Amino acid sequence: MESTEDRERQYTAYVEARVLPLRRTAYHLCGSWHVAEELVQEAFIKLYLKWDRVRGPATLDSYVRQVLVRTYLETTRRSWFRRILPTAELPEAAERDATDPDHRMDITAALARLPAGQRVVLVLRYFEGLDVNETARVLGRSPGTVKSQTSLGLARLRELLPGYLNASQ
Repeated sequence: MESTEDRERQYTAYVEARVLPLRRTAYHLCGSWHVAEELVQEAFIKLYLKWDRVRGPATLDSYVRQVLVRTYLETTRRSWFRRILPTAELPEAAERDATDPDHRMDITAALARLPAGQRVVLVLRYFEGLDVNETARVLGRSPGTVKSQTSLGLARLRELLPGYLNASQ
């Protein structure tokens, strides 16, 4: 039987190894380092509560990713979340020519302008490298939904980032 001290040590080692990649994923989801930090912290708390039932590196990574994404999606449904997120552009930036390469939006700002579902799918597919089926499993949605959200999200990014994304991607 494993001691509590051993479990604590394993949990701590896992968190230390995964905190930076998860923080980057959370940032891509929400566009704010402060909110990303909160999302990762909440995901690790939920993992801690289930630690004895979730084992194995593949299982742990998949579980924590799923918890992170679902926690993010829950927060986007809360009215206070929409008020605290920074805007994608400063007011004076909206007056600039969006096609001017010196003033083009970066990918993070463009992601922030997508609906939460499209943003999550694109982050999981292109930043996390998950395939359609794994993304569908994490989100609890069908592969067809993942494909359509990917298509809609990429189309919107092409509008927001003219000349940045190749139309053949």
